[in-house]
Amino acid sequence: MKKRCVGSTALEITEVSFGGAAVGGLYRACPREAAMQTLQVAWDTGLRYFDTAPFYGFGLSERRFGDFLRDKPRDSYVLSTKVGRLFRPVPEDQVPDHSYVDPLPFALDYDYSYDGIMRSVEFSYARLGLNRIDILFVHDIGVYTHGVEKTKLHFRQLMDGGLKALEQLKSSKVISAYGFGVNEVQICLDVLRQAPLDCILLASRYSLLDRTAEAELLPFCRQRQTSLIIGGVFNSGILATGPVPGAHFDYLPATQNILDRVGAMEKIAAEGGYPLAAAAFQFPLHEPVVASVLTGTAKPANLARNLQLLDIPVPETEFAKYDPYTVVQKLG
Repeated sequence: MKKRCVGSTALEITEVSFGGAAVGGLYRACPREAAMQTLQVAWDTGLRYFDTAPFYGFGLSERRFGDFLRDKPRDSYVLSTKVGRLFRPVPEDQVPDHSYVDPLPFALDYDYSYDGIMRSVEFSYARLGLNRIDILFVHDIGVYTHGVEKTKLHFRQLMDGGLKALEQLKSSKVISAYGFGVNEVQICLDVLRQAPLDCILLASRYSLLDRTAEAELLPFCRQRQTSLIIGGVFNSGILATGPVPGAHFDYLPATQNILDRVGAMEKIAAEGGYPLAAAAFQFPLHEPVVASVLTGTAKPANLARNLQLLDIPVPETEFAKYDPYTVVQKLG
């Protein structure tokens, strides 16, 4: 599989990468055997960039990634995890509900400070059982997760010490790159105006359906040599399933407006002779600042099906037809 560079670093990652939320039990239980089988499919099909986080199953995903990768040659893959949350053991009846099924018995505290990030890295090494992490992402900082007032506090923690911790880890070669792992654009812009980032893992904001990142963030990333890793290319599923009853967009049931827009997109794809899901999966890779598209599942068959979307020809000229203005005209 082809690789692309991460920012201005020497690190290269595969154009498609595997994300670990589902193998941590997001929304539904993921038995260990299914997790290992899915990771094996990812490896067998050439994926060599793996992304996890302490939050995914409250440590469960990191443990499984570490177990799977431990016997692989260390220079044969790239691994990222995240910082910003610290975990403490609690009784099983006090484990908070964050949509993970059967997580490990911990509660979480947010901490984007220098000490918080350094502690988070130490804990991740212990859970992974590995001796190297390539990329660290500051996880879920911003209004989308915390609201306005708490974001002010967390932003100050990050700017006063958290970024210093990340830069220190990079300069001492503990990690090769760092950035953000978020679902929103504004916090990325706020930080990029003050400090460089090697990469941003951005979920759901640069897709056929949601172009939030296009106006400001993409040009800024080109200027700053900041790579994007794009998750959520199906926008919570609707670009894969189509506008079917119960379809979700941005983690919620899709509104009628979204259903109509996706219906119009399906017509464009049908006229072009390819499935909409193939266009959605391939779309971000036509932007040079995008280093990888992240896909995540706990089912080997689903992963294999998603990867097959790369092999379906979608002519370059087709992507212009999904411009939001063009889609609105199609609705008319």
